[in-house]
Amino acid sequence: MKCRTRDGAAERRLTLPKVLRQQLPSPKRIGNSTHKGAVFHVEEFHIRKGFPEFQDTATRLNGITDVHVHVEPYRSLKPLILDTLWREIPDRQRTSQLMDDPRLFLEHLDGAGVERACLINYVSPEVMGFTEEVNRFVGEFAKEDRKRLIPFGSVHPKRTKDPKRDVERLASKWEMGGMKIHPPHQLFAANAYADGRLPALRTIYKTAERLKMPVMVHTGTSVFPGARSKFGDPMALDDVAQDFPDLTILMAHGGRPLWCDTAFYLLRRHRNLYLDISSIPPKRLLEWFPRLEEIAGKVVFGSDWPAPGVPGIREEIEGLRSLPLTGPTKERILSGNAARLVK
Repeated sequence: MKCRTRDGAAERRLTLPKVLRQQLPSPKRIGNSTHKGAVFHVEEFHIRKGFPEFQDTATRLNGITDVHVHVEPYRSLKPLILDTLWREIPDRQRTSQLMDDPRLFLEHLDGAGVERACLINYVSPEVMGFTEEVNRFVGEFAKEDRKRLIPFGSVHPKRTKDPKRDVERLASKWEMGGMKIHPPHQLFAANAYADGRLPALRTIYKTAERLKMPVMVHTGTSVFPGARSKFGDPMALDDVAQDFPDLTILMAHGGRPLWCDTAFYLLRRHRNLYLDISSIPPKRLLEWFPRLEEIAGKVVFGSDWPAPGVPGIREEIEGLRSLPLTGPTKERILSGNAARLVK
């Protein structure tokens, strides 16, 4: 197979060794540092620009999954919400560029040493300004590299006319890897179906369970104007985990800062409930979850970037690595557990 490579302004033709021709990888990006910089025919694969010298996918991307990144249509946010967000983000222009350009965002993940990211979106017109258009946005964004970008969409139980169909469309049309429920921003409890007043929520959970689609549920408080933090009590998930025993539930934020003890009880109680540590400052993680090692197989890393108080994805990873946890526990949190749970 012929290929082209650039060395400054010069070009030359190369013929790859026979063994490489027989073992060409199927992804678009090559992970072999011997041929770093080569640009191959588009029908085979190509290398995206932006890698530092002498580092390739295999050495840079070590299986880390960030299960909680807010790549959202930020221009849809209500002005007061957007002002609150931008006040906490030091580089507004750079952040805007990353949310507008999936290729640039992938390079950002490369720089943080992250292989995959779950792109979290949810419908919340009353509090945030997000409508059902978030599903189209994140579905299209993730098409740039669906193996690395895992879209999470949303069906709002108070707005949908056909919850079963709408959840199925998340999977069939947009290839969503999961969906998000945000009680404080959507203004209902995670178990609001239990008293019969929100039957669509039961259908949403039931359909996601059948499709084996993980559901992420926000727990804990929210600082955004209009949010109702009372709906962030994780105890509501006690019903959900029991009523839908085959549903994978990601408990985002562990009920921080008010309900961490409740969250820990639930995580030990229910086999289908997992802890997403996003938005928990690494220095507070073992303060709020001192027995974290006991549930190491049920914890996944999330950064919550870009959100108030989150310095960056790389900084959150480094903070976790600095904690007095065992090596195997860190590996499970950063990569192993998420590899099983989200696709």
